[in-house]
Amino acid sequence: METDKTAIVSKLRQDILLWEGYKPPVAGERGSLGLGPLESAFPNGIFPLGSIHEMVCASSEQAAASGGFVSAILSVLMKQGCIGVWIGRKERLFAPAFAGFGVQADNIIFISLTKDKDALWVMEEALKCPGLTAVVCELREIDFKQSQRFQRAVEQSRVTGFVLRNAANKLSATACAARWQVSPLPSTDLNGLPGLGFLRWKADLLKVRNGHTGSWELEWQGGNFVTVDKLAISEERQVG
Repeated sequence: METDKTAIVSKLRQDILLWEGYKPPVAGERGSLGLGPLESAFPNGIFPLGSIHEMVCASSEQAAASGGFVSAILSVLMKQGCIGVWIGRKERLFAPAFAGFGVQADNIIFISLTKDKDALWVMEEALKCPGLTAVVCELREIDFKQSQRFQRAVEQSRVTGFVLRNAANKLSATACAARWQVSPLPSTDLNGLPGLGFLRWKADLLKVRNGHTGSWELEWQGGNFVTVDKLAISEERQVG
């Protein structure tokens, strides 16, 4: 009897995930973004596409780190000429820098707005467009009602949205699939050579619907995410 109850609950959980858009990958297709152990925190072990991700930024350093982290994710999402939209503030973005993440700047529509109400409207309209792959928007605040509107939009279009929320001291509940906080980490030297090494981030998953929270350290190397713990093991082997 207990086994039957467990099976029923498990089936209901899988059905709910399907209704919320967490679909298992099609056989033979890549369903991973290369985030390593971090992806196991999501339902079915898959990064939720067609959902809204909230990136909490408590400082200018975290805002820059979140922008870089999202750009790295875009390099995986925007393959084969896919188009994205980036809604920024005060034209602070340096478009050619996206090439460092393997993203062609001419595949991104850049929109500069200074008021949240304008950015919210533009993002919602962009999220409704199935011809886009991803939409990124820099905001100060977003309420639950607006996040619900975003989520309903992507459930129809299957566009993936990222909100870079630059007012961490005014956090409120949202309908976003996940809430992140990304912080920069010092890069390691390149075999003793001068200059900067590969980009590193500490990615904290503060909230995830039907998943598990946690903290991971990742490095962007050769167009891929690499977990820092794996790097340490590899370096020890090379020294040995």
